[in-house]
Amino acid sequence: MGFFVAFVFLFVLVLIIAASCIKIVPQAHAAIVECLGAYRVTWGVGIHFKRPFVDRVARRVNLKEQVVDFPPQPVITKDNVTMQIDTVVFFQITDPKLFAYGVENPIMAIENLTATTLRNIIGDLELDETLTSRETINTKMRASLDVATDPWGIKVNRVELKNIIPPAAIQDAMEKQMKAERERREVILKAEGEKKSAILVAEGKKESAILDAEAEKQAAILRAEAQKEAMIREAEGQAEAILKVQQANADGIRFLKDADPNAGVLHLKSLEAFAKAADGKATKIIIPSEIQGTAGLARSLMEVVREEP
Repeated sequence: MGFFVAFVFLFVLVLIIAASCIKIVPQAHAAIVECLGAYRVTWGVGIHFKRPFVDRVARRVNLKEQVVDFPPQPVITKDNVTMQIDTVVFFQITDPKLFAYGVENPIMAIENLTATTLRNIIGDLELDETLTSRETINTKMRASLDVATDPWGIKVNRVELKNIIPPAAIQDAMEKQMKAERERREVILKAEGEKKSAILVAEGKKESAILDAEAEKQAAILRAEAQKEAMIREAEGQAEAILKVQQANADGIRFLKDADPNAGVLHLKSLEAFAKAADGKATKIIIPSEIQGTAGLARSLMEVVREEP
């Protein structure tokens, strides 16, 4: 009975030891395994077995990108202005072995290295350059930290200046400067607006004058065309009247020709023509001799007609 209990106890102990030797490493993690205090191997993702009583998992390492927000650090600019700057560092462990054995406290080491690097960079810049050169400072710090942390198995991906806090007096002066700058811009914008308004008014007057001149020109052209049309119509009317008069004369001559008048009728028509030519305005009329006889004959006929009762 005692032997059976001892066997069961031994079997349970073996199961416990075997179970303790089975290790599972999750995704984005690594495990540092030591053999009797010395580094033996680095386990990656998956299931692993360690030798009992000899191997041990010395450290588990997180391979994800990590973010560390460091508190504000006092720095002095080139023009002797002290300010507080806090930084944010994004880093990732690339070599678990170097990370485990390279430095005692990697996070503290990165913090101190960040502070010293920041002081070196800001010490070469003036206040205005510091406030306007965040991207340049970030790039320089990342390059310096990446080189310095490489022996520790750490890669610095990004460094960001979270806050730049100048002294209260500097902040007050900056606020006054910004206020003066805003007022100056307001005056400039107002002057530019007035200038543009004056230009637009002048251009409007110019356009109006051009349109008035164009309208006057069009009106003059229309008046000239109307006058021209009236003169053409008047000339056409006169030409038509002359044509009708000439047509009437031609018709009269044709009628006389068709009637075959004798000499006496022709002499009488000649007298009528002279009477119309005189029209009561002529003081002297020269009558040809061949018409004078006819005129005497016409006067004698008139007297005979008057003597008859």
